[in-house]
Amino acid sequence: MDLFAGCGGISLGFLTAGFRPVASVEIDPHAAQSHGANFGTHSLGGDQPSHHVARDVTAEDPSTIFAELGLNGPVDDQVDVLVGGPPCQAFARVGRAKLREQAHRRSEDTANFAFLVDGRVDLWQRYVHYIRMTKPVALLMENVPDILNHGGKNVAELVAKSLSAEGYEVAYTLLNASWYGVPQTRERMILIGFHRDTGIRPSFPKPTHHVNLPQGYQGTKNTARQVIKEQGSEHHRFVADPEISLPPATTAREALADLPPIYALEMFNRGELRRGAKNPMEVVRYTNKNPSTPYSRIMREWHGFVTKESTTGHVIRYLPRDFKIFAEISEGWEYPQIHQYVEEKIAGWLKSRKRRGLSTDARTAEVRDFIKLWRIPYDPSKFSNKWWKLDSQKPVRTLLAHLGKDSYSHIHYDSDQARTISVREAARLQSFPDGFIFKGSMNPALKQIGNAVPALFAYAIAMSVRSNLGAPPINDMRVQLLGLDGAVIGRTEGIA
Repeated sequence: MDLFAGCGGISLGFLTAGFRPVASVEIDPHAAQSHGANFGTHSLGGDQPSHHVARDVTAEDPSTIFAELGLNGPVDDQVDVLVGGPPCQAFARVGRAKLREQAHRRSEDTANFAFLVDGRVDLWQRYVHYIRMTKPVALLMENVPDILNHGGKNVAELVAKSLSAEGYEVAYTLLNASWYGVPQTRERMILIGFHRDTGIRPSFPKPTHHVNLPQGYQGTKNTARQVIKEQGSEHHRFVADPEISLPPATTAREALADLPPIYALEMFNRGELRRGAKNPMEVVRYTNKNPSTPYSRIMREWHGFVTKESTTGHVIRYLPRDFKIFAEISEGWEYPQIHQYVEEKIAGWLKSRKRRGLSTDARTAEVRDFIKLWRIPYDPSKFSNKWWKLDSQKPVRTLLAHLGKDSYSHIHYDSDQARTISVREAARLQSFPDGFIFKGSMNPALKQIGNAVPALFAYAIAMSVRSNLGAPPINDMRVQLLGLDGAVIGRTEGIA
C-alpha cells in the first residue's frame, strides 16, 4: 500500500521489484488519476474507478478508505508492505520562505516560524497510524533531508521511535538518487523497517554509481551529524559515499537521448509556438529506432511500460521573452550570471545608440521596448537558483514541485533548442519510463513529476527490501537494461 502516493514513483519501483500494489491514497486529484491509470490494472481488484479518486488521510477514516479500495476483511492480511512519503514542503528549507510569506500576509504572530507550525509537519503521525492499522511486515518512509533538522528537532528520529514502539526494527539514512543511476542529484531521507517478529535488521542498498556532488550536499550531511551528535540517535545509519571505481553517474545528455529536439526560438519566430494548454498525452516519435544510451534503453524498455516508436508529453512552456535568452547563455549558468549577461547586453545596446547619436532615454518608445524585450526583473541576490541551464555532462539538480509553475530551474543544455525542459524530459530526469502517463494538463503533470520519488531510486530500495525479506531471486532490470555488473548490484543488497 502506497500512502501519500503521488503519481506513483515508489509504487513503480516496488511493482518492478515484484511487489503487487493493492491500494494507494493520494490527496491531489491529478496525481490520484495518474496513479490509477498506471497501476489500476496491477491491483488485486483490477482497474477500478475507486483507484483514481483523491483521498485525504487526515479527513477520512482508514476503515472507510480500505473498504472503498476493496480491502475487505482483515487489512493486515492483505498489506505486507506499507510505503509512503508524507508531504515534505513544511520540512524543506526551500519552502520555508513561502510559508513565512503566507503567514505574514495573514498577519499571524508566529509568521517567522510558520514552517514549525505547518499542519503537514504532523502527517508522519498519520503514517504511523496506518502502520498500526495495516500491521505490515516491512515499511518504507521517504522525505527531504531537512526532516533531520526541523527547527533544531530531528523529526526522523521521532518517527523511528514511534515505529519502534509499534514493534518494528527501524533505521534511516540519507541517500542520493544519483548514486543509483538516476540523472539527478536528489538527496532524500530513507527510513526502512521490519517487524521484529521477522528477525530482520534494516539495511540500505549500497551505491551503484559514482558522482562528485556539489559542496552543499556535504554540508547537509555535516548538519545531520551535528544534530545527531547533540540529540543522540538510536536509529540513524550512515551509508558511505560511492566508490570511485563504480560507473559514473548518468548525465543529462544520456538521460534525454532519443527524444526529438524542439527548436523553440525558431518555432516561435515562425509563429508555430503559441500560448495555451499543452497536452501531456500528445504523441511524439523517437529520433532513433533503437535506444542510443543505456539510460534511454531502460526508459523505453521498462517492464510493463515498454514503448516502441513513440512516447508522450514532449511539450514545453510558452516563454516568448526568454527563448532568445536561453539561446545565448552557457551550460551551467545560474541566475546571477544570466542577469548580469542581460544587463550588460542592454548597457551595450544603449552605449551603441549613444555613439550613433540616438536617444537613450528610457521614455523613448524604441528604448523602452528593447529593455522590456530583454530585462529579467528578479533580484539576483534573492533568486540565485531561479534560473539554471543544465550541464549536459552531469546529473541535473533536484526537480521540485514548483516545476509546475516555473521551469526555469531546468533550462535545456542545448542552446539551439533554447527552452526549458519538456514534461517527458522532466519525467526522464525522475526516471519515469516513457510508457508512464500523466493525467491533467502540462502544469499539473510537471507538479506530479517534481513531487515524485524517482522510480529507479525506489527500485533499488525495493530490491534491497526484497533481498532482506528472503524472497526468491529475480532478474535485475539494471543488469539487463543498464548493463550494470550483476556482482556490483549483488553487493548492494543486505548491507547494514
